[in-house]
Amino acid sequence: MAAARGFTTPFSVKLLRNSDLASKNGMVLEIPRKKRRLLAAAAGGLVKCCCSEIRGVRRSSKNAEDCDERLFDPNNRPNYRRRVPIMPFASPHRSRFASKQEKFSSRCTPRNTGPQSRDSPPKRDTGIANEKDWGISLQNENVIESGTNEDGSSWYRESGEDLGDNGYRCRWTRMGGQSPDATSEWKETWWEKSDWTGYKELGVEKSGRNAEGDSWWETWREVLHQDEWSNLARIERSAQKQAKSGTENAGWYENWWEKYDAKGWTEKGAHKYGRLNEQSWWEKWGENYDGRGSILKWTDKWAETELGTKWGDKWEEKFFAGIGSRQGETWHVSPSSERWSRTWGEEHFGNGKVHKYGKSTTGESWDIVVDEETYYEAEPHYGWADVVGDSSQLLSIEPQERPPGVFPILDFGSSMSTPIDPPEEEEPSASSE
Repeated sequence: MAAARGFTTPFSVKLLRNSDLASKNGMVLEIPRKKRRLLAAAAGGLVKCCCSEIRGVRRSSKNAEDCDERLFDPNNRPNYRRRVPIMPFASPHRSRFASKQEKFSSRCTPRNTGPQSRDSPPKRDTGIANEKDWGISLQNENVIESGTNEDGSSWYRESGEDLGDNGYRCRWTRMGGQSPDATSEWKETWWEKSDWTGYKELGVEKSGRNAEGDSWWETWREVLHQDEWSNLARIERSAQKQAKSGTENAGWYENWWEKYDAKGWTEKGAHKYGRLNEQSWWEKWGENYDGRGSILKWTDKWAETELGTKWGDKWEEKFFAGIGSRQGETWHVSPSSERWSRTWGEEHFGNGKVHKYGKSTTGESWDIVVDEETYYEAEPHYGWADVVGDSSQLLSIEPQERPPGVFPILDFGSSMSTPIDPPEEEEPSASSE
């Protein structure tokens, strides 16, 4: 349900052509000058994505030991910029998920007989899709229909509208189908939500399974609301994806999120988990930009096997006005509980001098000052102007007409629309060393 977010008045979002900062009905919007060209094509000035391939590796214990030795070669300091696990936690191989589902989709939905399913297993590490990639098309009237195709597969489609207090409206469409023997099926739901506070939400949830027992689930949302403290417009996007194998102990789960406001504040992050038989891996990362030049980035990755081997890598960087620091650690624990680690750090003074230091449990150490330029990303590569330009369908959602003299009920204590929880997620508890 859409929650009231404290908008003082309903609002609309439009491009600001004559100034960098404007106020529209109590909501402050800012489009940086350098980003305007990205939005110039918006008509009339209105600012107007599935189980991935289970990826893993099968290797002998000898190969694993060789890999461990290469990973923790003391001559190689960990690269803080890397986003790919230093240890190959999982390597890609071709999954049967996509081909099986593609065959079923075309078999279940012949042309002109029912809803054409675009459902397919989600892919790992693909982040959050843009709304245009989903092709959400809601019906303007209530629909209940179903049918059976020539091959015996069945389908259904329903659409409707739910109304509630404070001008709440949710338009939705549900569709799905299954094979003749009901061993394979797919489901997909689209929705848009709005209320008189200006809250708007666009979303998708989809799931499926095949005859081999493989199953997948995915949800995607983007939300427009007003921040109750800054009174700024905020757009938030999120995606959760999950896949499980029906024939082996394998699966993965990912939760991605992005948050933007009209002053340039940005937050991005992801939590990931995967398992392939005896090996499990985790990854968490985050990025924060305050819109005034201060940034924080961090990553934490680790993995373990049922034999007791564990390894991981983590780093963090903080910068403002050319001054900041980086630090990190690479570590490894053997089945006999022997632990090795190397820690490192950098201090950037903003004058071309960098202090580098570090040590490891094998006795190595360094502490030097070098002449080196400082480089970091002070702004996100994808920010407020970009997300506004990619959210035309969200911004064009029309709320119910508000009667004269009726005002939105404000609730500053409630949270945003509750995130959708994955079905029966079984992520084991684990933490990095």
